[in-house]
Amino acid sequence: MKKLILLSLIFLTVFSCGDEVEFNTPAFQGDRANQLWRAKVFSASIDASGFLTITGTNNTETVNLRVPSVSEGTYIVGNVNAIEAEYVDGFGTVYSTNNRPDPSVSIYPELGEIVIEEIDITNGRFTGTFRFLAFDASGLNSVGYSRGVFYRVPLVSGTIPADPVTCEDKEIASDIALMNYEATFDSSLEFIDSDAFEAACNAYSTALNDQRNFCGDIDGEIQAMIDALGACQITCDYAMANRAEAESQYNTATIGNYDEKCAQYLLYLQEQIEFCGDEDGSIQAEIDALDCGDDDGDGIPNVFEDFNNDGDLTNDDTDGDGTPNYLDADDDGDGVLTADEALDADGNPVDTDGDGDVDYLDNDDDGDGLLSNFETGDTDSDGVLDYLDNDDDGDGLLTIDENADPNADGNPNDALDTDMDGTPDYLQA
Repeated sequence: MKKLILLSLIFLTVFSCGDEVEFNTPAFQGDRANQLWRAKVFSASIDASGFLTITGTNNTETVNLRVPSVSEGTYIVGNVNAIEAEYVDGFGTVYSTNNRPDPSVSIYPELGEIVIEEIDITNGRFTGTFRFLAFDASGLNSVGYSRGVFYRVPLVSGTIPADPVTCEDKEIASDIALMNYEATFDSSLEFIDSDAFEAACNAYSTALNDQRNFCGDIDGEIQAMIDALGACQITCDYAMANRAEAESQYNTATIGNYDEKCAQYLLYLQEQIEFCGDEDGSIQAEIDALDCGDDDGDGIPNVFEDFNNDGDLTNDDTDGDGTPNYLDADDDGDGVLTADEALDADGNPVDTDGDGDVDYLDNDDDGDGLLSNFETGDTDSDGVLDYLDNDDDGDGLLTIDENADPNADGNPNDALDTDMDGTPDYLQA
């Protein structure tokens, strides 16, 4: 049969004949099983964390009352570890409100409390009341105090903080942590950052735990919010939404931003596996097929060097030199390394002469009829190199109109030199 302990924790007036308990000197006493228990020695201490402990002892038995803040207020014992009432008997057996009753014990007490009614900061003294039911480690035996009073108990260790942390402070901190947490999955975000989500979620969980310890949690509402946070990982739905957005951006990537978008897509594919699983292996197959590389390091990703779109990078050789473009540092063989060819502000290749071939695939970049590898230097010193300048000498006549390559082989060694001075017309202003 279950042992039945029926405790009403009645407020008994055992300390005087009147309705009020009055003291003229410091005291610590309480009603234990309808008997007056009075401490002969009592004191208060504050530890480095700002926790306050009020202790009373009659030399054989000790009562410790612990609260997490040096501030006036009511602290409910029995539902959070940071708020504790403790009784130690003459044999050293500890009874604590943090010990839970054994399942075989049926109890009907209300939760106890420690009430700090007054703090005399000037003299370092504490006044208040207490009542509690504490169990030993087995949960089978208990000790209860009702109508406990401590009056002007002196502080003997530690210092009363000028601005003690209170329950209200912890509630505000939880509200701020909640806003920061919710901001990590706001609907306006392009992606849900799993690391930021986890960090903010853990911070919110910590803030809720602090609030619970400082304020209590009689109805379990705070613990329910903590439990609802789970392992603080983004949901599969969030992971799938991230992957979908990353895939969309990857599919519209350009040469200039491909590295970024491909790496981003790879990240969210991997996260989809992490948070959703990959039962049929389709996500891993997508990862395996993804090519974010640039094998020749020329700034043109491999996937943009498959010009015939047949999926075979080895049969694309723009300059016909036997080296496929994805391994060729000078794809068009014009003497200008692909990595050095002109780019726009977004990092994408440009088409200087507008002939439909971007410069890194055009061996006559400026369209003046001369192959780029024959145009070195900046003849007219206008800041535009000759291979990109359609008027190399800056005389107002286009190079292509100055008979720079009569035999049209792209080599200007037969260029017209009207005055026979050794400098062809297209390079002489």
